[in-house]
Amino acid sequence: MNKAQLILTLPHGNVTATSLGIDGLAKRRSPGSGKHFRGRSIMVELACDGEKPSFAYLDEGGWRKPGADSVQALAGVKAGSRTKTALSNDAFNCVPLSAYQSCHLVKTGGESLAMGAAKQLASYVSHDCHERMTGDEIAQVIGQGSPGQRAPRLYMIIAPVQFVMLSNLTPAEYAWYATHRPGKMFRQVMFAELGHEELHMAAQSRYVDAKRELLENATKKTKSIVFEDCMNQIPFQHWVGYHHKAEGGLYVGDRNQLLLYPFPGLIPHAWEKMEG
Repeated sequence: MNKAQLILTLPHGNVTATSLGIDGLAKRRSPGSGKHFRGRSIMVELACDGEKPSFAYLDEGGWRKPGADSVQALAGVKAGSRTKTALSNDAFNCVPLSAYQSCHLVKTGGESLAMGAAKQLASYVSHDCHERMTGDEIAQVIGQGSPGQRAPRLYMIIAPVQFVMLSNLTPAEYAWYATHRPGKMFRQVMFAELGHEELHMAAQSRYVDAKRELLENATKKTKSIVFEDCMNQIPFQHWVGYHHKAEGGLYVGDRNQLLLYPFPGLIPHAWEKMEG
């Protein structure tokens, strides 16, 4: 039996102790397995020695004990179970980014794709934020150069909630703003930049109006397009970075940093031809 691992699955947001590995767990969750899971997902291998997590969960106020629950789940796998639930919900918000060992994209049929090693794109040391900051002011606060032209970008937010939005912020600027903006901040955020407008999800007028508002109002930095199950409606091929024409992939950030998990240099043919 393989050593027990802890795997975070998104966007569902659970942590599973398993001896199956990423590929085995992905296949076990596929529709044909009888487990009745459907849709694309992201699986993150978490630091673990096989008996306990090699990290401390972020504080949630004491309503559950994720560390102890994870130890119990790992013990169940060591005793012979193939999978045991460690956390059934909201795991994205309590697993620190330092616990991430690898990230994998999973198609509906259970085929997984390992993303490249994480790259740190930004480190945040200043945390003063107010709602009416411009993009250039945010760039200055985070110590990064402002882009010459602020053409609106399309982002798909994956966690902690799913939605598609337009923004005139770069990924590094957006991650800082999303984890600092008063009243609307995320503890952590996972997202991808999109290279297509995804007109099947909203009327084209939504995109046109949002672009106009972002271009005309310097303090308007984000404009939501649609709130719904986005991952299952947008092909991975539409993510910026998939074809390596521009930097992109899977972004994960918190108040202190932004990481990028890029697509691998060569995407396997089995992944390309798999539906979902």
